[in-house]
Amino acid sequence: MLPIVTIVGRANVGKSTLFNRLTKKRSAIVDDIPGVTRDRLYASIEWDGRNLVLVDTGGFDPSQKGTMLNGVKRQVEMAIEEADLIILLFDGRAGPLLDDEELLMLLRRSEKKVVYVVNKIDSPEQEHLSLEFYSLGMDKVFPISSAHGYGIGSLMGQVIRDLPAIEQPHEEEDRMKIAIIGRPNVGKSSLINRIIGADRLVVSELPGTTRDSVDISFERGGKSYLLIDTAGIRRRARVKERVERFSIIKALKAINRCHISIILLDSLAGVYDQDARICGYGLESGCGMVIAFNKWDLIKDNPSSIRSLEDSVDRQLRFVSFVPRINISALTGERVRGLFKLIDTVWAQYSLRVSTPAINRALEDIVKRHPPPSIGGRRPKFYYATQVSVYPPTFIIFVNYPDSIHSSYERYLVNQFREQFGLNLIPIKIFFRRR
Repeated sequence: MLPIVTIVGRANVGKSTLFNRLTKKRSAIVDDIPGVTRDRLYASIEWDGRNLVLVDTGGFDPSQKGTMLNGVKRQVEMAIEEADLIILLFDGRAGPLLDDEELLMLLRRSEKKVVYVVNKIDSPEQEHLSLEFYSLGMDKVFPISSAHGYGIGSLMGQVIRDLPAIEQPHEEEDRMKIAIIGRPNVGKSSLINRIIGADRLVVSELPGTTRDSVDISFERGGKSYLLIDTAGIRRRARVKERVERFSIIKALKAINRCHISIILLDSLAGVYDQDARICGYGLESGCGMVIAFNKWDLIKDNPSSIRSLEDSVDRQLRFVSFVPRINISALTGERVRGLFKLIDTVWAQYSLRVSTPAINRALEDIVKRHPPPSIGGRRPKFYYATQVSVYPPTFIIFVNYPDSIHSSYERYLVNQFREQFGLNLIPIKIFFRRR
């Protein structure tokens, strides 16, 4: 296990900005609205030759109540519990507040190693703003600016010195990446919590609980996986908040970087136009897909609800009829084990490599049975084909007139390749090149 460094603090003190500064990428959404980060975000970083896991947390606010805020508070407490070292971030412009003292008391009870940091100190001339934090009883505070990088080197030097000595593992490059995609409030976070057997993500009945894309590594049945939980994808007309626009962009990026996306739908609500659009995003990206109908426990004993669901599937999802489907319940765990059997089946096809001789024998047979039509007096002639990549299986066919391949004949070739090579559950890609 890599050492875990967790950033905690009140809302809007700059935790996500520091997280982005240290990871050198915009993996956390940053905005002036307090409470943007709700779940814990993880990232592996290297600093001065030392590898560690950095964790961003939601803003700690013990005074506010409600299911959502209690969930965020619990996430912060769990992040503290699993940390090897904690960065407690203060707002240098606001000065010490009562909530800072309560969080400080919580950390002292945890008996974890803590580095105290005063943020929003942009230059040496402003370092005097950090002095009043010594009134909270710390031996040393580090004045920094997450936004501009001031003082980051000194801070991380202390962090590295205080980290426990832990053997560094080799990163596993070929693990399967699975994104959980869907409209808001269909149960994405509940499904991940069910899969990993822990309250790893904030779960709420309020739509839009998850805003960032959250990566979670875990093992199941001796196999290593990376789960990506994403924000709910709303219709564009309903996306009003700037933060939510960023969340949707990150969800779409998650589709593009995953191997397999689980498109999660609400069995009780049926299939919406937006569900079909999300399936379209997955199809365009070329990722493997599994369509999972969640909340099946609410309709499985109601024949009329099942018929209504089947009718909406026939209307909206005919264009992805090859994608395997499964009915599950994240709440009860029903058929979640079967979901992973289906994922493994899709993965076997998604990562398949076909030998070049087998491809060309199949191509010769396919073209012989149904030759391509002539376009503009030119009939395409196929010479040979080869597979150039996996994830998904991608083929190049060399031909005399690539521009003369009609779209209908291209669809015919795609369908025939999928049938010939047992790729019936995934999309494949075929490109035409002049010899």
